Amino acid sequence: MSLELKQNLRLSQQLVMTPQLQQAIKLLQLSRMELQDLIRDEMMQNPVLEEPAEGDGDGEGDAEASSDGKQPTLETEVDPEAQKPSEKMEEVKGEGQNEIDWDNYLNNYQLAHTAPSGGSRGSNEELPSYEATLTKKASLFDHLLWQIKLSAFTHDEERVAMLIIGNLDDDGYLKFEGEEGDPVLKIAMDAGVPLEVAGRVLGKVQMLDPVGVAARDLQECLLLQSRHLGVEGGLVGTIVKRHLKQVESKNYPAIARELKVTLEEIVAAVKVISQMEPKPGRAYSGDEPQYITPDIYVYKVGNDYLTVLNDDGLSKLRVSNFYKDKLKAGAAGGNGAKEYIQEKMRSAIWLIRSIHQRQRTIFKVTESIVKFQREFLDKGVAHLRPLILRDVAEDIGMHESTVSRVTSNKYVHTPQGIYELKYFFNSSIGSVGGGEDLASEAVKNHLRQIVAAEDAREPFSDQKIVDLMRARGIEIARRTVAKYRDVLGILPSSKRRKYF
Repeated sequence: MSLELKQNLRLSQQLVMTPQLQQAIKLLQLSRMELQDLIRDEMMQNPVLEEPAEGDGDGEGDAEASSDGKQPTLETEVDPEAQKPSEKMEEVKGEGQNEIDWDNYLNNYQLAHTAPSGGSRGSNEELPSYEATLTKKASLFDHLLWQIKLSAFTHDEERVAMLIIGNLDDDGYLKFEGEEGDPVLKIAMDAGVPLEVAGRVLGKVQMLDPVGVAARDLQECLLLQSRHLGVEGGLVGTIVKRHLKQVESKNYPAIARELKVTLEEIVAAVKVISQMEPKPGRAYSGDEPQYITPDIYVYKVGNDYLTVLNDDGLSKLRVSNFYKDKLKAGAAGGNGAKEYIQEKMRSAIWLIRSIHQRQRTIFKVTESIVKFQREFLDKGVAHLRPLILRDVAEDIGMHESTVSRVTSNKYVHTPQGIYELKYFFNSSIGSVGGGEDLASEAVKNHLRQIVAAEDAREPFSDQKIVDLMRARGIEIARRTVAKYRDVLGILPSSKRRKYF
């Protein structure tokens, strides 16, 4: 058989991952905050992108251009009444800049920005509240440093104390990451002082507020607090020193037998311990709450549900008219300026189209979820249906991977509350008697209700919960109950038992 070269024509389809397609896929899985950051970065890098000025009348023209495929825009639909400027703005725009009463304006500005003496805040309602004038929350380090400066520390002791408070973790414990052994030895070596000096300074720091700070472990933290309460030498201190593990497992009868006291005394001592703070630095944590802004809203109008995209906070994007006119007039200049503008123009148009496509896809997926989870929207979590990505993908004619990307880090506001879109996709749990299957989230809700209604002195075991679930028509295994209990953060029955 001889080998020879031949030419033939073959027709095939293939997907080429161009940079533009990669960007579109990336936009699908971005959260709302990440999308805002990306738009901000693109506007800084691409001079062709711009935001229309407030009250700019070119928005309609841009929208028409986008329908022709020439210049798409990302415009936020807002209530026309909400776009009306204030009376002061109308006065300034109507009369002109030269007709402003600058003397009256400056007098009002001085009144608004001059803090009155004493405790009075004045009558100006535009002044911010006292809480709004706080620029930074005091950290644990700042709080301890302030106390050290006011305490009787020598210069060398202050240097050691600074090392100590500088090595506290967020919970207020003295620890060195990746190193074992006594942290006091490490402090003494770093400060170049004897070990007893470092230990003495640590003792002084541990007397500062909050009580229990600079402890090396939980036991020392609780002992410092019991010393502050004056109960270190009593039953409380003994339990902390010798029986902390049994307190964790709530094996109070064993502690009572070993210490030869009554169970009531042990319970009273443990109650005191339970009121102590295991993390002294918790109050000074710098973590700020992260508030969720829904990407889409679902409203109930009559018997139907209306889906509305949330475009608030997303920048309005369009292609700059300045650069368009320059290209049309042929005045882009030489040295590759025209090619540069055209490249940035194509990048801007693709970004705007990708954002539009992302919004449309989120809308389609949410509408499909609403159709499948109608009973949940009407009656609550107990009526959540089993749903998988394939169901929604087949309903809207998209691939499962696209639906998975769209539902990641996206949130929807419903009449039942705010949920991540991933929340509505659940595996199915069988029911007793061949009834309709339940979603796993609905089963978790039943588990939460059963535990909430139990007697705290005699909590239900996992097997008992299985029996109660079966009585509700839910067929579930004991290991599944244990798994869901761990997911929900519910302790085992031995640790849920309360003696007081």
